[in-house]
Amino acid sequence: MTRFTDQTDTPGDSRLNLLLSYRSGQEESVMDQLPRLLTPMGIRSIRVTTGEGAAKAVTVHTIHIAVVDLAIPLLQTTPSRAAGPRVLQLLRRLNQPPPTVVIRPPQPSSRASARGLTDALREGAFAVLDRPVDLETILKVMRRILRRHYADLWPVN
Repeated sequence: MTRFTDQTDTPGDSRLNLLLSYRSGQEESVMDQLPRLLTPMGIRSIRVTTGEGAAKAVTVHTIHIAVVDLAIPLLQTTPSRAAGPRVLQLLRRLNQPPPTVVIRPPQPSSRASARGLTDALREGAFAVLDRPVDLETILKVMRRILRRHYADLWPVN
């Protein structure tokens, strides 16, 4: 079963929808901290732990910003198959693709790092962050997204 959690109780109060896709089973992570910090500001965090959950989320909600963990599985039953690249392609094909932050595992070499960065940027990533990601870094990236894509204003649904 896909875990699909909408962290905001009242949809009318949301000013911005944030898709957070991440691997489940991690200890308290930045992806768990973000909704608690951002919900009071009117940001709805739509948390998914599979590629299937991400696909459902983008059909139900308008996504304004997406955070995609490249290591998320496609399905809960097949945890070894990474679906992050497929989620990036899905987001890029939307009528209005959201600015996307890619979270990737540590890279084995500088060549692999450069290739992964190029691939993520080709798929429309706004930023690429290596795991582990700290809270301050992801908040700075989100601030840059709001400034550049939404002129420091909340998007209109």
